[in-house]
Amino acid sequence: MKKLKHEAELLKEALRRGMEYGESRGVVEFEPTDSQNDKLEYVYRLLVHDGLVQPLAKDDVSLPNIKHKLARWALRELPEDHPLRQ
Repeated sequence: MKKLKHEAELLKEALRRGMEYGESRGVVEFEPTDSQNDKLEYVYRLLVHDGLVQPLAKDDVSLPNIKHKLARWALRELPEDHPLRQ
C-alpha cells in the first residue's frame, strides 16, 4: 500500500464527506462523543454497503487499510482542479 500525497488531508475530507452522506441518507446521526475511528469504520461500511467503494478482503480489514481506502475514495470524489489532487 503506497501512501498518497496529502493522505491525512484526504482522510479528513473523506470523513467529512462520508458523515454528510450518512446523515443526508438518514441512516446515522454522529455524536460529538463518537471516536474518529468509530466514525471512519462506520463511513467505510456504509460506503461499501451502498456500493460506492470496493470492500477490502476480510483479512485486510484494519484501521490503517480503512483510512487508506477512504483517502483514495475522497481523492476520486474531488474536482480535477482541487489542490489536494496535485
